Amino acid sequence: MTETDAPAKDRPGESPGERSSSVRSLLRLWPYVRPVRRRLVTAAVVAIVASCLGLVMPLVLKWMVDGPVKDRDPGGVWLGALALLALGVAEALLFGLRRWLVARPLAGVEAAMRADLYRHLQRLPVAFHDRWPSGQLLSRGTTDLMLLRMFLAFPLTFLLVNGATILIGFVILMLQDWSLGLVLLMPVVPLMIVCSLFETRYSLVARKAQDQVGDLTTVVEESVLGIRIIKGFGRHRSQALAFRELTRRLRTTELGKARLLAGIWAVIMTVPELAIGAALVLGTVQVADGGLSAGTLVAFLSTALALRWPVESIGFLLAMSQESATATDRYFEVMDVREEAEAEGTTRDREAGSDGAGAEATDPEGAGGGLRFEGVAFRYPDAAADSVPVLDRIDLHIRHGETMALVGATGSGKTTLTALVPRLHEATAGRITLDGQDITELPRRRLRELVSVAFEEPTLFSATVGENVLMGAADAGEDALPRALEVAQADFVEALPHGTETEVGEQGHSLSGGQRQRLALARAVAGRPRFLVLDDPLSALDVHTEARVEAALRRVLRGTTALVVAHRPSTVLLADRVALISGGRIAAVGTHQELLRGSTEYAWLMSGASEPVPEPVEESVR
Repeated sequence: MTETDAPAKDRPGESPGERSSSVRSLLRLWPYVRPVRRRLVTAAVVAIVASCLGLVMPLVLKWMVDGPVKDRDPGGVWLGALALLALGVAEALLFGLRRWLVARPLAGVEAAMRADLYRHLQRLPVAFHDRWPSGQLLSRGTTDLMLLRMFLAFPLTFLLVNGATILIGFVILMLQDWSLGLVLLMPVVPLMIVCSLFETRYSLVARKAQDQVGDLTTVVEESVLGIRIIKGFGRHRSQALAFRELTRRLRTTELGKARLLAGIWAVIMTVPELAIGAALVLGTVQVADGGLSAGTLVAFLSTALALRWPVESIGFLLAMSQESATATDRYFEVMDVREEAEAEGTTRDREAGSDGAGAEATDPEGAGGGLRFEGVAFRYPDAAADSVPVLDRIDLHIRHGETMALVGATGSGKTTLTALVPRLHEATAGRITLDGQDITELPRRRLRELVSVAFEEPTLFSATVGENVLMGAADAGEDALPRALEVAQADFVEALPHGTETEVGEQGHSLSGGQRQRLALARAVAGRPRFLVLDDPLSALDVHTEARVEAALRRVLRGTTALVVAHRPSTVLLADRVALISGGRIAAVGTHQELLRGSTEYAWLMSGASEPVPEPVEESVR
């Protein structure tokens, strides 16, 4: 799947030809614009008044030419000059007021949209983030929102202002001389046709360019985050060539936009100029014949020239509006994706003020206690309906207070199974219960308070060591941090420049792989979770550190119900029982020694031998 294919996955059945019109797209901004509508309307009115002052100037010129100039009255000329100066100053001040009126509220609109996008991204399912390139999401939160702010600040206002100016200007022209006014109106129909064709073609090119910006952002981000791999394998040249190819594609698209814009600009400038030239010739003939005063001709031509910018800017404003409509579509492509479905009991729990706490089972040590998988199946959302599921008919019971090791070959479904417990993915069939309570009936916030996770690939954030460890235990006591660091044997923190206040940098790359993994483990145990899900949490540790961590971890595991993905016998020995997963199904369950004796596949996995001995898959065991 290419990067630009991702949006279509979340909008099934929609083709480019079915996308809403530009106006309809831009109307979706109304909820954000509504709080500042008064200032925007005031700014538009101020701008219209300023433009109308510019149309008054030709009338002053007409009075001056037909009056003081014709009568050789210097005093009248000076009076007219002062009037023109006053009109010019007032026009400039009004346009300055318009800019002041829109600057602050539109910055607030952009900030609100960016905040909503970020909040929404945090609540979207993991499957969405698996499909969408990060650069595409980043470009929507930066470049696209900047385009929308610029649209609200300039094109939105001036499409209205220029339209009103052109209408009022043509009324003034027709009142001065209707025959010359008709000459200037002749290009209106051809210009409307050209603008319509331009709008259709430009919208497609604008969308293509903005998607390519997202692709380019993805490559840059991946190159920065993966700089160690690129340098380590000497791939800087191939990465540079890939980047150059993307920039070449974007350059070609941008040149296509420039050609379209140049074409519409040339037409919009040329046709009105020809009409003004024809009106000048016709007006000059009428003045020579005595049918028109010189002042009227001067005022007519001055008004026509004053309308040049409103007319010529149509192409530019249409281009910006099309780009903004495309940016709006791209923004709402993400915002329209459904967030993770909350539990059925969430509303009831919130109304009761319990935040889901009351939804828990009251007998955790009973028959339904612990963590139970009942007929669980899973296939990825974009997989074909007839495809083989990743997990199929998983039946597994981890008793209250028990630690279960999950063992299986690469690709057997171990990590996918662990991701179902905190609902990072949703089970396709069956159900998962915690102490007898279906996890789909628990509010997500409460579920993720009960279940703590540590992944094989540890992710740290640009924050301090303490902030990273306590991310999942914000309300924990003062002893939570040192206790969690002790469990993870993260004594290296004391040697850092500022101890637990040391910034670990982006992705934690200032630390070694083993150090990052120990901090991730500390984060998982910091909140004393009732259920613990660990995905091979000790894979990056040396044998001596691993032994110390395992000794400390045993104390933690006594007070929790845990599911631990294991690849090495040392990690398996942490568990009370072991579940062997094979081909997406539970093949056997028992103690380590029982499976060594009774399962050839398990013995092979633990031995590290090169070739397994085939054996039939056993029925699932609870």
